[in-house]
Amino acid sequence: MTEIIFNIEEDFESGGYIAEAKISESEQIVTQADSIDELKEMIKDSLLCHFENAFEMPHKVIMKFTREEVFAF
Repeated sequence: MTEIIFNIEEDFESGGYIAEAKISESEQIVTQADSIDELKEMIKDSLLCHFENAFEMPHKVIMKFTREEVFAF
């Protein structure tokens, strides 16, 4: 695996962000933080915990931000 994609959503309840990456059909990595900078550090920590072997760890992290907006008319 050379890269991993984290889908980032705002957590409106806590005011922070939630990051989720699908590793396989049965595995995923989920983490959260209050700011984008903190979220990047939490993603790094999550990857270090998940991948025991440095050769298996992805070299590039892609953060895809999704934003949900609701309005009435």
